[in-house]
Amino acid sequence: MKEQFRLILIALLLCGASNPPAAAQSPSAAGKALTIEAIFAEGSINGRPPETIEWAPDNKKFSFIQYDDAGEHGQLWSVDAATGEKKLLLNESKLANLAPPVEKLKDEREVERLIRYHVAPYLWSPDSKFLLFVPKGQLWLYSIENGIGVEVGASPEAVGDPKFSPDGKHLAYVRKHNLYVRSPSGEAATQLTKDMDENRLNGEVDWVYAEELGVRSNYFWSPDSKEIVFLHMDETRVPTYPITDWMPTHPTVDVEKYPKAGDPNPVVRLGVIGASGGSPRWISLSNDMDLDTYIPRFGWVRDGVVWAEVLNRTQDKIDLYFVDMHTGRSRKVLAESVQNAWINVNDDLKILRSGDRFLWSSWRDGTTQLYLYSFDKANPLAADARLERQLTQGNFEMLGLEGVDDAAGVVYFSCNQDDPRQQQLFSVKLDGSELRRVSQESGTHRATFADDGKHYVDEFSTALTPPRFSSCSASGNCKEVWHSHAVDGYGLVAPTSLEFKASDGTTLYGKLLLPTAPAIKIPLIVNIYGGPAAQLVRDYWTEDWPGGSALYQQYLAQQGFAVFTLDNRGTPARDRKFMTAVFHQFGAIELQDQLTALDQLFAQYPQIDRSRVGIWGWSNGASMTLYAMTHSEIFKAGAAIAPVTDWHNYDSIYTERNNGLPNDKSSTSYTDLDLPKVANQLQGALLLAHGTGDDNVHFQNSIQMTEALIKAGKQFEFMVYPRKTHTIRGTEDRDHLFHMITQHFERELK
Repeated sequence: MKEQFRLILIALLLCGASNPPAAAQSPSAAGKALTIEAIFAEGSINGRPPETIEWAPDNKKFSFIQYDDAGEHGQLWSVDAATGEKKLLLNESKLANLAPPVEKLKDEREVERLIRYHVAPYLWSPDSKFLLFVPKGQLWLYSIENGIGVEVGASPEAVGDPKFSPDGKHLAYVRKHNLYVRSPSGEAATQLTKDMDENRLNGEVDWVYAEELGVRSNYFWSPDSKEIVFLHMDETRVPTYPITDWMPTHPTVDVEKYPKAGDPNPVVRLGVIGASGGSPRWISLSNDMDLDTYIPRFGWVRDGVVWAEVLNRTQDKIDLYFVDMHTGRSRKVLAESVQNAWINVNDDLKILRSGDRFLWSSWRDGTTQLYLYSFDKANPLAADARLERQLTQGNFEMLGLEGVDDAAGVVYFSCNQDDPRQQQLFSVKLDGSELRRVSQESGTHRATFADDGKHYVDEFSTALTPPRFSSCSASGNCKEVWHSHAVDGYGLVAPTSLEFKASDGTTLYGKLLLPTAPAIKIPLIVNIYGGPAAQLVRDYWTEDWPGGSALYQQYLAQQGFAVFTLDNRGTPARDRKFMTAVFHQFGAIELQDQLTALDQLFAQYPQIDRSRVGIWGWSNGASMTLYAMTHSEIFKAGAAIAPVTDWHNYDSIYTERNNGLPNDKSSTSYTDLDLPKVANQLQGALLLAHGTGDDNVHFQNSIQMTEALIKAGKQFEFMVYPRKTHTIRGTEDRDHLFHMITQHFERELK
């Protein structure tokens, strides 16, 4: 009997060692507790960084808005690019009226739009003497010299996307789906386009172009300020999705134009119209353009000549056209196509000031690299563009064109040459010589360049170094402008960087956080995204969205969990073969990589308990969570936040880019990731959560999954967040959600 009691006592002690109480894990040596409330408070633990960085057209200074940590009190500052000296442009009282914090808006979808698409609340005038603000959709012109703001033509309807003409004499904007032009001095506005049908957008960006093609504006002034080229979108045939607000006594419904996979897309065409009015001149780009064509980017080569990119619906072919506006004639000057892959739309096309060359990026050699092309300056349509040289090459990804110093003949770009988990700033000369690294510290550097390419703002961070902003010369000499609060007291630990081998020998990168307290057997939580839109294993402070929050991973580790993250094949920042391994076959390969890496992880870390493994993710990560819990038995618990449960439910551009059209027999994604059909295969305890106002991954996805789970007799938890969009933003809602996720894993894995 005594021996039996001794064995029971030992067992209880071992259980206690493997599951230390949360209170023993959370406080750091300095006494600061990393809590969910601290992580998701406005400003988090590191403070609120500068927002809406904008370079003045004179290239001598840049500006930014600095709020306090709560996001309630802000000021607008400028920084001298040469000296790093800061100067107050607008104090708190003035800024509160001209650019109120987005958090004060009651419309969750509008807040999501402003934050997600980084919509700046102000812009500089071409002479760098004025700032234009758009509070509540009204135009206010603020004089830097005298500190006075003047409203420019009050309007009963909100205006959007205002732009000065290059000469500063006119101001264009979009109102009620039409283009207007007025003088900044306040004279009467001229309506340029006059569509009365709300399904027709002139110069305005719709949801799917903004979300999936990264379009931020659909009209542009000509260099001589006499004309505007714009995109006309006809959404008549695009289906709608109802977004219901259940909170009022009588619920309201907002109808969203949203083309799902296989649905009719917006019909698009380009037009040019004079700044003084008149009828638009419509541009014919090719004879084979049809309803399934995208125009993701366009602009001016010079006065009288427009360029435009045309992308086919399957997104495996993109053509570059030059158009002579005087004759209406167009010519395809460059064409790109890929097989068993897709074209990545980006902002890397840059017409150089010489007027006879442009930069272009391509995946053609297996990695994304920069190329230099030339054309006839006097007659751009005379011949195809001619490849001068490949400016960058190697076993790395060119992540984006950042700036060009035309005078010095130097191009600046971001890449991950030294480590796919980092992002560094590099430069190369237009003649292909002197490729060099500009940024110095290991980690992630994000550069915002002045138009002349002489200076840039550097945002730097690492996994344990919160953001720091500096004003830098193009040579890399930097002066700090802002740094985060110290986070030393929160007991943060560096994740262990790991490498694994996929079944085909491909190197996979992962990271692991172990609890600081000793334990014999540790429960494991896998944080997954797994899709082409996000890389989680990065040397970066945190993700821009909560689904990859590094601080929440730290919190879980302090509660006694091991936290593991792997970027499987199909995730970005690797070569074309790596990213397109999942082409037309979402689900199986991603899960295979995750399980293969887990086997290797268990072998390396025997203290991790393979009988207590959880998984969680957001958006695509939530889809992968559900897929993993219905296609494997290892996961004892999972949390899926805002998942796509059937690719028929998601938008046309993203879905078809990776998975093909629904009737494409070569694609298995529509059948393999029809998750409601495999609800009866669910293994483990599931927590499902979704916002009712999600205009990205519709609430419909979780409703369909719920119905299938009920019919399959599966017990699960489902949490609804009223009015919340895809990111379920707001401190109260996120505190609630992440406490629920944590408690779910505490209950099921401990």
